[in-house]
Formats: sequence, structure tokens, C-alpha cells
Amino acid sequence: MEITAAAVKELRQRTSVGIMDCKAALKEAGGDIDEAIKVLRTMGKAKAAKRAGRVASEGRIESYVHMGGKIAVILELNCETDFVARNEDFVQLGRDLAMHVAAANPTCVSRDDVDAAMLESEKQLYRQQAIAEGKPEQIVEKIVEGKVKRYYSDVCLLEQGFVKDPDHKVGDMITDAIAKIGENIVVRRFARLAIGEPEATLAVASPANKE
Repeated sequence: MEITAAAVKELRQRTSVGIMDCKAALKEAGGDIDEAIKVLRTMGKAKAAKRAGRVASEGRIESYVHMGGKIAVILELNCETDFVARNEDFVQLGRDLAMHVAAANPTCVSRDDVDAAMLESEKQLYRQQAIAEGKPEQIVEKIVEGKVKRYYSDVCLLEQGFVKDPDHKVGDMITDAIAKIGENIVVRRFARLAIGEPEATLAVASPANKE
């Protein structure tokens, strides 16, 4: 089917993706813009996977102070080159992530960073709750699996729905940015401090997530 210039323009405005990728996505989606956005995200994940192993040793530190100085966040976001570290989209991503951490209060970067002992304790609690509720033994583990997934979405930055767009995970935001900018992008670490809380939240990505 013929892809109109107006459709390409609208898709670019909504995604900031290049013209050729927009045209390809629209063709695959039969001209449906919403479906084309899904196609672009799938394409973005493929591109991000290819770049995941590349070293991200440049980047920038972003900070965010909220609620009249009662919550503060500092976050390190890494990329591959100093050129991209100054890119407007990369800078905005860092700011959005710092703001998100202030609002959503994650305790770690990704699933790989969750404390193993803490996770096992949560699993045992979920099992005990399911058994106490009289759930059949054969579905207890499925219940535990579902609750663990929700636990990850509560504590892991990359698993959380972005505060400005809860249907879009933070990890997906980063994937989209990788596809658009063309370099590997990694959240290295962050710290969150709030008045009245006994300790600051300090999170550092595991070695597996630092490349």
C-alpha cells in the first residue's frame, strides 16, 4: 500500500524516529500509525540488543530536587561517546530518569541487582500467604511467580512504569533512546535522599549491567 507523507510526518512527530524506519514500520503495519509505533519499538529492541555489549564509559550526572527541597536524586547515565553525552535527547533522558527516581523510589537498577536473600524471603512470604489462603499446591508456584514479577516492578528502576507514562516501562524508554541515538545507554547508579527517611537509597548496577 502507498504510505503517505502525512502518515510518515505524524509517526516521526510521535516517535522522533528517522524517515526510512518510519516508512518501513508503516508498511509493516499496513499504514496503521499505532501499530507502526509497536513495530518501531520491536525494531528498537533488536537494535538495542546488538549494542548491549558495547562499553558505555562516557555520560553525565543528572540531579533532581523535588517538593521544595525535601527529596533529591543524583543519577549517573552512561553512553559510548562524549558527543552523545551532550546530545539533547540524552540529556533529557537523564533528567526524566532522575525525576522518576524521586517520584517512584526504586531501590535498585534492574532484576540482576535485587538482593538474593531479600528475594528469597519475599518468595517464602508469598508461598505462605498462598497456602494460608487455601490455594491448591499445583498453582502456588504460579502465584509466587506472579507476585515476584510485581515485586520487581515495585523495586527495580528498569521494571517500573515511567511516572509520566505508566504504560511505558523505564527500560523501554532506554531501549527507545538507544534505537534513536545509536549508542548503548546504561543507568550506572543513583542515590535518593528524602527528609525524614532514616537512610538514603543507594543503587549501583551489577557488573553484568555496566557494559
